[in-house]
Amino acid sequence: MNSTPASGSPEALRAGLVKQLRDLGAIRTDRVASVIGQVPREAFAPEARLAEAYDPQRAVVTKRDKDGLAISSVSAANVQAFMLEQADPQPGENVLEIGSGGMNAAYLAELVGPAGTVTTLDIDPEVTDRARRLLADAGYDSVHVVTADGEFGAPGRAPFDLIEVTVGAPDIPPAWREQLAPGGRIVVPLRVRGLMRSFVLVREGDRLVSRGYELCGFVPMQGAGEQRERLVLLRNTPNEEVGLRLDDGDQVDVEALRAALSSPREEVWSGVTVGGEEPIDDLDLWLATVLDGHTRLTATVGARDKGIVASASPLGVATLVAGGTFAYRTVRAVDETRTRFELGAYGHGPAAAATAAGLVKEIRAWDQTQRSGPGARIEIFPAGTPDDQLPAGRVVDKAHTRISISWPGRRP
Repeated sequence: MNSTPASGSPEALRAGLVKQLRDLGAIRTDRVASVIGQVPREAFAPEARLAEAYDPQRAVVTKRDKDGLAISSVSAANVQAFMLEQADPQPGENVLEIGSGGMNAAYLAELVGPAGTVTTLDIDPEVTDRARRLLADAGYDSVHVVTADGEFGAPGRAPFDLIEVTVGAPDIPPAWREQLAPGGRIVVPLRVRGLMRSFVLVREGDRLVSRGYELCGFVPMQGAGEQRERLVLLRNTPNEEVGLRLDDGDQVDVEALRAALSSPREEVWSGVTVGGEEPIDDLDLWLATVLDGHTRLTATVGARDKGIVASASPLGVATLVAGGTFAYRTVRAVDETRTRFELGAYGHGPAAAATAAGLVKEIRAWDQTQRSGPGARIEIFPAGTPDDQLPAGRVVDKAHTRISISWPGRRP
């Protein structure tokens, strides 16, 4: 009898998914490979076709708000895989998941084993009802499903060895730190100065210290902790929209910047080049750290094609705002093969050349002192911590925390 899975069967798709995720670098250990190869994704994404459920880089949206924006989804497999690698759940651990979908809770249940416990929590009863039903149908009825506001955790089931957050968080609520066992970990997609990264945070007394981070994107938290970015439009012509994404109370002179967008642009180039497939996530985090007027410029494809701006990134590109002037990061090909690109900045407004030069100065600083280095060090302290108890570096003040961002590789 032939025991090889039929091509296109769920078993074959799981095996293929594991290989793709290894090739992408999302899977790094045999433990995570084993659970992703075992848990049936189709059982937790019945809304999707098999090919969609097993697409390594595709999230399956399971609920939208009245405006059509996704508010609940089954995360893409590559994101689930690298977050499991970050979290490193161990047999026997007590785990809290904030943001329910069912599938990730099943992965966690497999990794902590029968001696461990998994609680998955969501504010939306429709989401938790769905997760409870799908988990039970797939044989994971040992997972505790709770309907509650994630801002406050699950105090009745604490302390937790691991808290994995699968929604975008603007801050770290006190309950998460308080419900974490000493030395416990939080894996959280945290938004800092407009950029989201999945951080691994380890509790050391009253502070949380990052042990690494990955680029990610998640639907935002709901409930008491909800704090969404603001989008201000500099151009609102149909199909040619250009805007700025603002975070953490950022304020800009919108009318002056609208006028600046209509002015001729100035170009400043850095001499720093990158490969077409080379990640520059740390460059964006560096710019967000060192630029006082940091925000992100976002635009539609129509605005780019019309030549209004050079980038059509929906999430935005690093931008420096100085009064009625702004400059944003861009690239240009350095040869006809278009495999290598030079980093630079385009500026608009009264001080366009100087503002673009200021952005380019920090691109060069990143290249000289941080590129291929250890990255940023993130330490998170309770709100109210005195300045003299914080490390040197950029401090981002939020409602519950003070986030310190420093760069150990930076030269004096």
